Amino acid sequence: MTRPTSTPRRSASAAHRRRARGASLLELLVASTLGLLLMSVCITLFVQVLREHRSALHEARLMQDLRSAIDIVARDLRRAGGWGAAERATFWSSNARPLDNPYGAQTPASAPAALASFNYSRDPTENNQLDSDEAFGVRLRNGAIELMLGQGNWQALTDSGTLKLTDLRITPTVHEVSLASLCTQACAASAPDCPPRQTVRSVLVELSGASSLDPSVTRSLRARVRVRNDTVSGRCPA
Repeated sequence: MTRPTSTPRRSASAAHRRRARGASLLELLVASTLGLLLMSVCITLFVQVLREHRSALHEARLMQDLRSAIDIVARDLRRAGGWGAAERATFWSSNARPLDNPYGAQTPASAPAALASFNYSRDPTENNQLDSDEAFGVRLRNGAIELMLGQGNWQALTDSGTLKLTDLRITPTVHEVSLASLCTQACAASAPDCPPRQTVRSVLVELSGASSLDPSVTRSLRARVRVRNDTVSGRCPA
């Protein structure tokens, strides 16, 4: 009798050993390379998100600082020419000369400039004269906005350590409105100061700056300020 051969059993054992031996070195290298590439992509995306988040924070802080600075400048400019006795500036029907506003001087008068000076009264009881603590101004100096609070007393409004201001532009707009309709009589052709006129003033403030923490973050703001204290000149015929 012929015995059965054991070859199929040996073949099955060899196939099992081949399956149990695991991945080859080449397969491990390919898997490691793919893992490193995936990790590199994830790290790059994470760094990009952090960079954009930091840039957004710097931009928000820059806009807040610019808005605070321009609001304070606009608040002071609105008060330019403020006078506690403004009713004495003109007489509608009198030959008497009206009083000039002692706080009326203002620069720039017409052309754009990076410095403005103006005055307004701080007297509890109006004394009709410009005192040293009633002179004000705004200027750009060494990357910061400075305010003048009294004659020659300049103080920094912004911190150049967090906000680097690059440009300040103050542009006044002046036009006159005739008040002839308020006179009871028509003006003579030879009267130089008739009819009375109202001077209406506004100022455009433009401010640009960059974040000191990230100079690539730059922004600009602009605000138009209506000066509240209009000047009235001239008079109606007697």
